Amino acid sequence: MQPLALIDTHTHFDVPEFDADRLTLAQQAHAAGVQALLLIGFVASRFDELLQTRQHINSSMQPHPQALLAPGLHPFYIQQHTQDHLLQLENILKTQPVVAVAEIGLDTFTPEMKQPEVFAKQQAFFSAQLELAKQFQLPVLLHIRRSHAEALATLKQHKFPYGGIAHSFGGGVEEAKAFTKLGFKLGITGQITNPNAKRLHQVVQAMGAEHLVLETDCPDMTPLCCQVAGQQRTRNTPVNLPYVLDGLYESLHAGRLAGLTEAQKTAEKAALARQIWQNSCLALHLDWAYPHADH
Repeated sequence: MQPLALIDTHTHFDVPEFDADRLTLAQQAHAAGVQALLLIGFVASRFDELLQTRQHINSSMQPHPQALLAPGLHPFYIQQHTQDHLLQLENILKTQPVVAVAEIGLDTFTPEMKQPEVFAKQQAFFSAQLELAKQFQLPVLLHIRRSHAEALATLKQHKFPYGGIAHSFGGGVEEAKAFTKLGFKLGITGQITNPNAKRLHQVVQAMGAEHLVLETDCPDMTPLCCQVAGQQRTRNTPVNLPYVLDGLYESLHAGRLAGLTEAQKTAEKAALARQIWQNSCLALHLDWAYPHADH
């Protein structure tokens, strides 16, 4: 049986950590079922690398996932961003085949990020990028840390109609419901393989598969099963996306797996992969049929 078809909705596959083996990893990811991956932006100084990585992967003669472009200005790097960077982003949206604006949002994770002037600049850049996404009729991928209420308020203020993905979702059930009500899917990373991520499991089980998409967020968020003992941080790659699917399946069906045959588990996981594919296409405005008729 072919591997289950998946879309990695959030990667930083352009960063230097992948320069030595990017195409090899892309081929391995494709062999594992990854049909497409999103290249996510975070600072304007790396926009050229983002474009070059997309070209590099998509021009490979070997089987590979389709690399999709999602540039944006990340809130955690707010001190680096300038008005000129917004113009650079707008130019990419005008001239390149872009599927989303990403990753954008609000972040108050550190004391510095909570400073009023810093947070005000984050809000200004978030608002400006939402308006760009509206102008080009694109979804957005949201980075939100300890600022869910503020992000929701901003989306409502802008009457943002194109939805997208709440990347690496870390909120609670009520916040999850609020984002899905605005047309967003919830991004699930390798954290789902961690039994101690209790709030994430609670959200997944409360919301159900119809509201979820998968992402590696590579090189971070490595699934527990892929981490190497003794390494402080094991590099994550798109090859590991099937393990995120496994973790999601186990979380969604916690408590009933022991009573299932392997054939039943295989069939259910295939149905989940198809649902996640449909969710990903809906979130990213892609008109893609599921590739495998036998699933």
